[in-house]
Amino acid sequence: MAFLFVVKIVILVSMGFLEIKGLGKVHYHEYGSGKKLLFAFHGYGMSGSQFDVFEQSLLKQFRIVSFDHFFHGTSYLDEVNEASILAGMDPKFLKEYINTWFEAFGEERFSLMGYSIGANLALFLVGHFAPVIDEIILLAPDGLVLHQGFHFLRTSFIGQKIFKKLTYSNWMMLRALKLLRQLRVIDHSLYTIARHEISTPEKRLNAYFTIHFLKNIRPDINRVAALINQNHIRCRLYFGEFDDLFPTKNSKKLVQLLLRPELYVVPMGHWMIVPELDVYIAKQTA
Repeated sequence: MAFLFVVKIVILVSMGFLEIKGLGKVHYHEYGSGKKLLFAFHGYGMSGSQFDVFEQSLLKQFRIVSFDHFFHGTSYLDEVNEASILAGMDPKFLKEYINTWFEAFGEERFSLMGYSIGANLALFLVGHFAPVIDEIILLAPDGLVLHQGFHFLRTSFIGQKIFKKLTYSNWMMLRALKLLRQLRVIDHSLYTIARHEISTPEKRLNAYFTIHFLKNIRPDINRVAALINQNHIRCRLYFGEFDDLFPTKNSKKLVQLLLRPELYVVPMGHWMIVPELDVYIAKQTA
């Protein structure tokens, strides 16, 4: 029995790199037994393997190709300097993730999935590949409305100064995180995860770089909704009932714009990539 389990893992899981000219090497994880291709983008502090929890649901429907964000996993930039990182990634490079995959493995129709900050990337790609997209799955998604807190830290002069000060301090980031928890900007589960992710200077710097590097990926929700409708793309949105970071109310505009939205609210916080959600989705598709 143990032998059979090992064989299954070897067959279903593989990894590799996509070389994006002018940017770097993007590490990807490929897993799942389904025939349909799904490109996935994980949340902060995770890696492309994050979605392997969906054993009973999505992994049976899709062959998932999930990319590590830079400053996560083993993706790495060709050139690392603070000025270029803080300026943010040129959005054109995100399109090259898909184009480079097609060049290497052939073009085919696909679906998209994004969790938390990864939803920004999935939504952005709808704007460029809508005619060949079957479905988009959004989990506790960022990108549906402008998050004022992140916007302040990334774009305002004062916010950038504060964010840098917090990053390079050994105690200020934790104090700020506790305040966000008290103000219910983040829920307890996210606080616990975030506390772990700022526990060392390296982790704090990765958070600082990640939030800045992805700041230029801003999907136009009006345009995205129009393309979803025009191309008959299925759109599933899953929100945590107790998620204080990206609450269900953020979906209002997109849901109103879509002809056939599928909105699901589950009794969870922001941390949704867990076996319970796998069971929930499996029951929906049974």
